[in-house]
Amino acid sequence: MRVCMVSDFFYPSIGGVEEHVYNLSQMLLSHGHKVIVLTHAYGDCSGVRYLTHGLKVYYLPIKVCYNQCILPTAVCNVPLLRAVLLRERIEVVHGHSAFSALAHEAIMVGALLGLKTVFTDHSLFGFADLSATLTNRMLEINLSMVNHCICVSHIGKENTVLRARVSKHRVSVIPNAVDTALFTPDPSQRPTNGTINIVVASRLVYRKGIDLLAGVIPRFKHTPNINFIIVGDGPKRDLLEEIREKTNMQHRVEIVGAVDHAKVRDVLVRGHIFVNTSLTEAYCMAIVEAAACGLQVVSTSVGGIPEVLPKHLILLVEPEIDAIHQAVLVAIERHRQTVTATSLHANDIASAVSANGHIPTNGQPNSSAGRVRGKRKGRKLLKAPVPVPASSPDAPTTVVMRGAAADEDSQVEPVLCPYRCNEIVGTLYNWDDVALRTVKVYERIAGEPSWTLGQILCVVNKCGAWFLVFVVIAHMLLQLLERWRPLRHMEMAVEVRDRASSPRRF
Repeated sequence: MRVCMVSDFFYPSIGGVEEHVYNLSQMLLSHGHKVIVLTHAYGDCSGVRYLTHGLKVYYLPIKVCYNQCILPTAVCNVPLLRAVLLRERIEVVHGHSAFSALAHEAIMVGALLGLKTVFTDHSLFGFADLSATLTNRMLEINLSMVNHCICVSHIGKENTVLRARVSKHRVSVIPNAVDTALFTPDPSQRPTNGTINIVVASRLVYRKGIDLLAGVIPRFKHTPNINFIIVGDGPKRDLLEEIREKTNMQHRVEIVGAVDHAKVRDVLVRGHIFVNTSLTEAYCMAIVEAAACGLQVVSTSVGGIPEVLPKHLILLVEPEIDAIHQAVLVAIERHRQTVTATSLHANDIASAVSANGHIPTNGQPNSSAGRVRGKRKGRKLLKAPVPVPASSPDAPTTVVMRGAAADEDSQVEPVLCPYRCNEIVGTLYNWDDVALRTVKVYERIAGEPSWTLGQILCVVNKCGAWFLVFVVIAHMLLQLLERWRPLRHMEMAVEVRDRASSPRRF
């Protein structure tokens, strides 16, 4: 299969869509498929570049209009897109992100050229504000021409079906994944002086709930040994810096700024708790990466987030300052109880070791581990850890701990072992599974007939005659280009394969 990934968002930009496109492309390459990426130029990064394992990237000379997106003209980039798609002999055009005008244009050109088209929607949108209305209309036109649509969560699928008016049978749910071999725990990087680090990693924009975060941070001003590490950049960074100055917490709130995705793990392993304050989210990669690194996760219960992690790996709260604050207090108490329980258990073992070096079995009365295990035979739901005393000023009042299915060989502890968390995440999400399911979508649409010009005009006309004009102009331009520079006179792209990779087909 010859696939062209298209999005305005790709390296050197950093984000969830960029990671998804890169990792999915790499996995498809490793299984013997031909994959290229189309995006716009990023500063000096222009032309054709090759990334790991021979991933070919076209950084097209198109000017950025706003927020790393090109101006949606519908027709101005048709010659460039046609040249790349035909020279690379592309079979499937796969667009990413409803924000990406380049993805919408490439899908339109691909459909007019008779190619198969797929679109992955990574976000949730409302229906009231002007921005959402324009984006939804653009998405409706785009999805009317695609063969299949992919969403990253079930709530995302419902949202896309409603705002784009697309049939449910043309939409599949394929979640994102995480490389658990890269995002591994390293408890040795955490502070050993009793300090608890709270990590936040996201774009510093309104929809990521940075205003909520700015309201939570001051509440820990008088709580000792609690520090914040904030990774990311954006227009809301000034707000966080202002809050840090007003509360005189410069030494306790570290704003790292934007970092390469390969270095995010180095920051995550320094933390004990990860906080996500998003106001809307189809699927949050950051909380999965944090859980893979063994952090407790506190997140707002919005969009598709409740679907992402098992209940025993995440604390879900309403997107309110009080609720987030109380949930973080619960996570802090869980961590402290874990540290205390671990210390007591180690002391019990040390005191129980006999003169000949043998440790008593679980059945012996002086074994604390045996006493704990003896109370929980069989599978049941674990109760919440001992709550903070009600007399404490920091006692949580609105957050209830979620239970987890017990395992006979597991220890009863408020927080799971970081390496156990990594193992659980690895069984739930991996790029091999994502690639397999994506290829099944490609194979499914490969057997479908291509869109005819009449069908395209018919479905676009339902979205409005104004948009039909752009499609007709694009079609006429493609016909002129075919006469001026027909396919038979075009020089095909040279195939470059990375010998280090070992292609395996699904």
